[in-house]
Amino acid sequence: MDQLFKIYRLTPEETLRIATLPNNPHNHDYEELIIAMEGELEHFIDFDTNTYAAPFVSFITKGKVHRVKPALKDGKCDMWVVRFKSEFIPEITFSLYSFYHNYATITTQKDDCFNRLVTLCEMMDREYNMPQPNLSIIKHLLSALFMMIENERKKADPENDLLKTNSITFKNFLALLENNFRRPEGVDFYAEKLFMSARNLNLICQQIMQKSVSELIETRKLIEAKNLLIYTDKTVSEIGFELGYNEKAYFTRVFKKRTGQTPTEFKEDMQKLIS
Repeated sequence: MDQLFKIYRLTPEETLRIATLPNNPHNHDYEELIIAMEGELEHFIDFDTNTYAAPFVSFITKGKVHRVKPALKDGKCDMWVVRFKSEFIPEITFSLYSFYHNYATITTQKDDCFNRLVTLCEMMDREYNMPQPNLSIIKHLLSALFMMIENERKKADPENDLLKTNSITFKNFLALLENNFRRPEGVDFYAEKLFMSARNLNLICQQIMQKSVSELIETRKLIEAKNLLIYTDKTVSEIGFELGYNEKAYFTRVFKKRTGQTPTEFKEDMQKLIS
């Protein structure tokens, strides 16, 4: 996806068209949120397949291998699909990973709370389709949407089901990472803070996110780097130093290896998109 944010409404006609296309398990470089008012969704994720009937909320994190097959139910299908880059709302992206790593879909009820989720999607869609959309407004609406979804998640899932050792450790690691990712700290630092070995922490992260601790640290740094490149006037050197890279050349090399672009090239491309 070459945009920071995209939203569209899945209609019955589009659902039938999608059904005729090849649909193999895949991953993508953006986050995806689906809010279903009508219809069904067959979802393959984490090597398991389930079918959900609306109303439901489904969130697929970047990089997860999955496949979704929307379908009509009682002749209807009506779903909001929201896609966004990690750097669009970096302050909550990693918390989303911790909320949703155990599951992708939350079934809910068509009540006032769910209707408010739909209303927020409608507001984002209106802003998105303005001649000159304001991305700051969309960011705030999207953040509010996820806060309301998290409230629904807490009501739908008994707290005891979440109290699993690996899940708690992973969430604690992400909380530590959020407070320390700007520092030049490695795996041993986080393992020590969590009173465990670096090997075990790596195993948990690999199991949940299919990434090592080092990869998650670097990913969080790069999400923030992209955010700073897009929304501030800081130089590449200043951003690199702020994120624990002492040399501009090394920061540029790491950034290009992970994104395929130098920080300057990325900033120029994003400025074109935003403008």
